[in-house]
Amino acid sequence: MVTFTLPDTLRGVTRSHQRISYGAMFKASSHAIKKLSPDKKYMGGDLPGFFGVLHTWGRQLQYHPHIHYIVPGGAFFKKDGLWHKGDYIPPKALAKIFKAKFLKLMKKNGLLNQVPFEARQKDWNVNCKSVGTGIESIKYLAPYVFKVAISNTRIVKVEDRIVYYRYKKSKGNRWRTGQLDVIEFIRRFLQQVLPSGFMKVRYYGFLHPGCSISLEQIRMAIELSLGEKTVTVKLTITKYVPICPDCGGELAYVCSVLPYMFGPKGPG
Repeated sequence: MVTFTLPDTLRGVTRSHQRISYGAMFKASSHAIKKLSPDKKYMGGDLPGFFGVLHTWGRQLQYHPHIHYIVPGGAFFKKDGLWHKGDYIPPKALAKIFKAKFLKLMKKNGLLNQVPFEARQKDWNVNCKSVGTGIESIKYLAPYVFKVAISNTRIVKVEDRIVYYRYKKSKGNRWRTGQLDVIEFIRRFLQQVLPSGFMKVRYYGFLHPGCSISLEQIRMAIELSLGEKTVTVKLTITKYVPICPDCGGELAYVCSVLPYMFGPKGPG
């Protein structure tokens, strides 16, 4: 899993220009992965495949825009048609490209002057960690696709204009109770609402529906790289001809007679 996060000093301009900023996050982060994937030090393949999910809230409903990507540990190389394995791209290298591309896109949209100087000077954060087959990560991301920032089950009560809610700290399993003024609670909740029609899940490379390389080709390339032989099965279709069990002659189909059902008052 590869996670791209914006600096906290950028969250003001991002919240004020969500459609442009979220779009720039997707473009800059996906560009960083695709840019470094062909490098032989990392993957050596010019066609990676990955998908990302935009997530904008923290455990206490604070505004925290970031994108989680599920990225296979390898890439397809169009020139030789092979799958290239490797340790994925270092986070520092990804972060530099992500930062440069994001700022360039903000400048293109006339928003660079709203980016704080501190955000331009500091290093940005990208986190990469191995997640095995990725199944657990997909389970982790699934709620972000279909659910909102907080579910009703986490709201304990509303009393004297105070909302009491349950949450867990990062890397913690113990439930805690937080409280917010109702107006602050509404403000935090509404800032997580995405712009109308904005796609929070996006696919790239060989996972994109419009990719010219089929997933079947990718699977075969992966199998070959793992030393497994692919077997091509030739199917022979034989036309079925019904035979009379008494004389052995061929039967000609005329029609099918369905069972005739009888109700309590006779046929019907």
